[in-house]
Amino acid sequence: MKANELFSKIKVKQVIGSLDKEVNDITTDSRTAEAGSIFVASVGYTVDSHQFCQQVADAGCEIVVVNQAQDLNSNITQVVVPDTLRVASLLVNELYHYPSQQLVTYGVTGTNGKTSIATMIHNIHRRMNKGSAYLGTNGFQINEEKSKGVNTTPETVTLTKKINQAVEQGAEAMTLEVSSHGLSLGRLRGVEFDVAIFSNLTKDHLDFHGSMEAYGHAKSLLFSQLGEDLSKDKAVVLNNDDPFSEYLASVTPYEVLTYGIDNEAQFTAQNIDESLQGVAFDFVTPEGTYHVQSPYIGKFNISNLMAAMIAIWSKGVSFEAIIKAVESAEPVEGRLEVLDRNLPIDLIIDYAHTADGMKKLIEAVKPFVKQKLIFLVGMAGERDMSKTQEMGQVACQADYVIFTPDNPANDDPKMLTAELAKGATHDQYVEFEDRAEGIRHAIEVSEPGDTVVLASKGREPYQIMPGHVKVPHRDDLIGLEAAYEKYGGGPVED
Repeated sequence: MKANELFSKIKVKQVIGSLDKEVNDITTDSRTAEAGSIFVASVGYTVDSHQFCQQVADAGCEIVVVNQAQDLNSNITQVVVPDTLRVASLLVNELYHYPSQQLVTYGVTGTNGKTSIATMIHNIHRRMNKGSAYLGTNGFQINEEKSKGVNTTPETVTLTKKINQAVEQGAEAMTLEVSSHGLSLGRLRGVEFDVAIFSNLTKDHLDFHGSMEAYGHAKSLLFSQLGEDLSKDKAVVLNNDDPFSEYLASVTPYEVLTYGIDNEAQFTAQNIDESLQGVAFDFVTPEGTYHVQSPYIGKFNISNLMAAMIAIWSKGVSFEAIIKAVESAEPVEGRLEVLDRNLPIDLIIDYAHTADGMKKLIEAVKPFVKQKLIFLVGMAGERDMSKTQEMGQVACQADYVIFTPDNPANDDPKMLTAELAKGATHDQYVEFEDRAEGIRHAIEVSEPGDTVVLASKGREPYQIMPGHVKVPHRDDLIGLEAAYEKYGGGPVED
């Protein structure tokens, strides 16, 4: 595409140089800029990428988008605009022909449950032999091909390219975890969602948003940004067990589909049967009642599964087909995941990192604890500390508790564990400044029949250490290695 055609979408701009050039890529990453690219500079929290304009020019890039003119060679075209990232989303969607409009796009938001619901939607589609893509905390996936990501919701150019890649590889549907950060920072601009799903709202990310009101408003953007064009077939799926759903229903004109277990809703679950092998329940819907057998563990996963099934059903798939697919679906990686069922202990990993998430996790596991419940949880560094003592209090519903850091970054690990310990309601706890040591201790003090839960990281493959350096770390591999050393079995596979 010619640059002058592409930039005709932008009404307010100053062009220094010629736009009579061919364009085949847009990037906000200076390392990938080359001949044929448009490099979009921006002022970030830690880096102002305008400083890399000369570097991208040296690499062959001939067009840069900036918020003020730079001192560059005259052969480099500069397009000066007030908001570079807003322009980036307009350009990249035009260049890639609005990819989110070329498949069914699901958006999932909420404090807890985003990864589970999004992964369930993806797995159900795959069991029905439909091409599907997923993007979120567990990375980027097209069908069974996986790659790791950095942010739950990547910046606008990267996000659009991922959606376009899914389209090019034949995906019929794509499910995105939609973070409050991504919504607030405009990373979802240009994404045309067909179904918006809400799980719950509990205290988290107040270091970024400042208040629960602002946090909730950020979540609501997904629903208000569905638009007002009622000729489009869109739906909103809301959890009636969370009072914030009432507000979300008010910000969208599209049909609202509600689910719940404890409160009245259009879709509910009855006759629930739980085990560490999965959950079974009767799914009561406006179309009738269906028996569901699933590999997912815990009452909260019934809620997540209902959200996923309703979302897919809203796009014209029968519940009979969905429920058949659910029976053979895989558990969600790193979410209430039981590791090696041949061990004499139940070793479980989970991502729960808020008091509410931990409470639901413990409630899900406790009915199946045969001896002691050993619970390890971490607190993240450089985050809102107002939730920390409540996390410590909830953790102490277990018989023995281990407090560790979780991505301590530049905070003192000892301070993080001490804050958790302030909420302790009994003295059966220990603190470890090193998470890996804490995990090995959890296995060391366990006995056959015990349940060991490693919470707050799931399968996250790193620890964020001082200087924001990412150091390889896997709770599951460390836990399994220690368990095999003590109880036999293995080997550990990455």
